[in-house]
Amino acid sequence: MDGTTPLVEARGISKGFFGNPVLKAVDIALHPGRIHALLGENGAGKSTLINLLSGALQPDGGDIRVDGKPVTRLTPQGARAAGVAVVQQELSLAAELSIAENIGLGAAPRRFGLLDYRALRDRAAAASALVGLTEPLEMPVGDLPLGRRQMVEIAKALFREPRVLILDEPTSSLSAHEAGVLSGLVRTLAARGVAVLYISHRLNEVQALCDYVTVLKDGVVTADRSLADVSAEGLVRLMVGRDPGDMFPAFKPAAAGEHLIRVDGFSAGAVYDVAFSARAGEIVGIGGLIGQGQEDFLLGLYGAIPAVASSAAICGVGHLLAGVGAATAAGLAYVPADRKKEGLVLPHTIAANLMLPSLGRLMRHGLRDRRGEAALVADLARQLAIRGDTGRPVQALSGGNQQKVALAKWLPLGPRVLLLNDPTRGVDVGTKREIYLMLRAFADAGKLILLLSSDTPELVHLCDRVAVFREGRVVATLAHGNASEEAIVGAAMGLATKELAA
Repeated sequence: MDGTTPLVEARGISKGFFGNPVLKAVDIALHPGRIHALLGENGAGKSTLINLLSGALQPDGGDIRVDGKPVTRLTPQGARAAGVAVVQQELSLAAELSIAENIGLGAAPRRFGLLDYRALRDRAAAASALVGLTEPLEMPVGDLPLGRRQMVEIAKALFREPRVLILDEPTSSLSAHEAGVLSGLVRTLAARGVAVLYISHRLNEVQALCDYVTVLKDGVVTADRSLADVSAEGLVRLMVGRDPGDMFPAFKPAAAGEHLIRVDGFSAGAVYDVAFSARAGEIVGIGGLIGQGQEDFLLGLYGAIPAVASSAAICGVGHLLAGVGAATAAGLAYVPADRKKEGLVLPHTIAANLMLPSLGRLMRHGLRDRRGEAALVADLARQLAIRGDTGRPVQALSGGNQQKVALAKWLPLGPRVLLLNDPTRGVDVGTKREIYLMLRAFADAGKLILLLSSDTPELVHLCDRVAVFREGRVVATLAHGNASEEAIVGAAMGLATKELAA
């Protein structure tokens, strides 16, 4: 394989923005048939490198080669013509268009100058089958849950029959089954000679799937080598430049606090007839395959979607909460999975996003308390280790720092219950540990955390117990000592329905 000509190659690539270097003399070569991992902490330059390889950005120095030949100026159209397809972490789908129309977006077949719907449907059906999409092709993409939209995005890339496939955090919103389908597909494509560049913060995936790795740190290549005989700890060391230590804080059982949530016969959205209770000081995991009602469970508790219950008590209120305003007033906070669309206002400043939930409390005599706002922002920025001007747009931050803002903006309200929907999705290992320590500190301070996560090790290592959902119901409650990855996945797939008492 090493003797083959790379399909796409970067030599000595440099790129900076506003005088700040992001990539410094980076080399990377994507060979046919190789599954090549690209690793690095958030802000290391991975996204910039992807954009250079796909023609979305132009380098300041160095060159890009296609089939061994330098390209004077690689454009997105030129990259597509060369067979480069990219699946970005942030989806680029049109919610109002159908699955078939999204899959063929920008590459739909034409006949006599008009869109050939029959050919589009046939080719879209073939791409859908590759990724396991079974929904009707006429269904609007906006009606799909996040994980299924991710599969549409992947099918859209396959529709172009790529020679080079770049996958940026492709499993961050997928179920275990969907991730398995994708892994099998990637191996099949590589066996056919496709070059795959695979970016993921899930190191177990990288070890199981990839042949080779390039590691970026602060815009510089710190490793470019085979993955043979490299442990997960070794990968972390390459990424962060130090020993990883323990990823998760030491587990200690929660002290028995008061019940902050107790519901019986609870139904909301795809959830029905759930009995659930949780106490102050606990971290309770919400597990299961994606789309089994976990998100509706959190949204129903938060008052964001209609819910009913035969009995309920939430933060001392003897009934379900009627709307997010009532939930916030009662002491609940919700952090959504899609931070960019639901958790943050990207064009607004870091400071404005940090203050959003607290603006009403920072008014004096009908006027904004500018001094109080500045003190609040400075304190939160210090807690979050966000350096630099908080007057920057929040979209200028790395994904991990954006997630910390989405979480920490609730802290001034002093919530008693945190409802967290996949809070470490697409976050690097260093920031994950910061978030884990933050959650442990919250629990130790007597708060209740409901942690919905698609990253099963988080549920295993962080949680006092895990409620596993299947088809809208809780089919198993696993105490910390029983909550292995195998037990959680087995319950989620219907292999176990016995409830294990906490």
